[in-house]
Amino acid sequence: MAGSVNITAATVDPALLDLPWNLPLDSWSNEHIALLPKGISRHLVRFANLSGYVIAIKETTSEMARREYDMLRTLQRLDVPCVDPVAVIEGRTDDDGKPLKAVLVTRHLKFSLPYRAIYSQTLRPDTATRLVDALAVLLVRLHMVGFFWGDVSLSNTLFRRDAGAFAAYLVDAETGQLYEGGLSNGQRENDLEIARVNIAGELMDIQAGGRLAEEVDPVQISGGIVDAYRKLWKELTGSESFSASERWRIAERVRRLNELGFDIEELAIRTREDGASVRIQPKVVDAGHHQRRLLRLTGLDTGENQARRLLNDLDSYAATTAKPGLDEEAIAHEWLMRVFEPVVRAIPADLRGKLEPAEVFHQLLDHRWFMSQEEGRDVPLAESLTSYINDVLRHRRDEATVIAPMTEAITVPVPVADDEDDGDDWTSKV
Repeated sequence: MAGSVNITAATVDPALLDLPWNLPLDSWSNEHIALLPKGISRHLVRFANLSGYVIAIKETTSEMARREYDMLRTLQRLDVPCVDPVAVIEGRTDDDGKPLKAVLVTRHLKFSLPYRAIYSQTLRPDTATRLVDALAVLLVRLHMVGFFWGDVSLSNTLFRRDAGAFAAYLVDAETGQLYEGGLSNGQRENDLEIARVNIAGELMDIQAGGRLAEEVDPVQISGGIVDAYRKLWKELTGSESFSASERWRIAERVRRLNELGFDIEELAIRTREDGASVRIQPKVVDAGHHQRRLLRLTGLDTGENQARRLLNDLDSYAATTAKPGLDEEAIAHEWLMRVFEPVVRAIPADLRGKLEPAEVFHQLLDHRWFMSQEEGRDVPLAESLTSYINDVLRHRRDEATVIAPMTEAITVPVPVADDEDDGDDWTSKV
């Protein structure tokens, strides 16, 4: 690396200094580049290997890089699913002293996929709906902390498999704005309309490329985010009234919220003086009910749906196997040692990049259930594990880091003004 650079980071990885910051990003050699799926973007983005993980490097202006870095750190503190900001690098010059653009460095989310990579293989027709549902959950979580995205799209989102569904993570916060007093209904509706239009265009583009079933209607699918968002928003923030004799509906409301993955820290409950009716409204909600329970009991940090599935298996183990009288923590430790960890250790080393351990365990449980149904008996876990490894897992592509074909190694940026907002750093935009 020639010359000097200014690095802004909470913790600086010394390996950052070894990258060729004296070269324009589009001139970096394959020695440094990790070939991950990407398309046309307004800003030039490259992936690079760093200290055993992959980083995304985006060329932009110093002001925009610093603003996005700060925003991503704030969203992380608010526990919003987003990529991890690593550093802002400014003051770059080439060997002749010519200034080079500043860059924002983020950590690539392991086991995540951009939506175009998901559509690079044949998937069931409902995949588009599942992606949109995941994005709706992410958008609700962002709006609840007062974040206006401004460029909601599949392109600005990464997806991780989460027990048969997908969990969505914000990639680009460049156009976003955080409002301490929360968002107005107009701001939320504006984000929803942006999402609907962008998603329709992205799915049309995928369909034109022959990677989306012809019977799928992109406009109908994109409209689904509006329905999914409003249903979830109402469940989380809406109030309801019922007869005083139906107080069980309070527990029912809590249960529905927990099933959606949210905890309730406070409920506002009002009763009429004559005792004829009760009105309830969640005041403070937080996501990750099952995640936190699993993390507390086992130390496993998983997706929400994965946590729900693993907890179901843990509860089944407690009911059928564990010794009577053991407390929940002791049972969880026993399940972890005797069930979960042996499965993870049994995965051959060359297959461990296929899926993350929690997703492997979830898929194994599905595989065991189908085997038991077909054979009319309770198939032992060890037997179903052998079948799953040989018949299913071995034939999956790696998702720890998805390597793109060599034809996707080159990305050509669209020439636009440096100070124009962009929400499409990872894949092409319609």
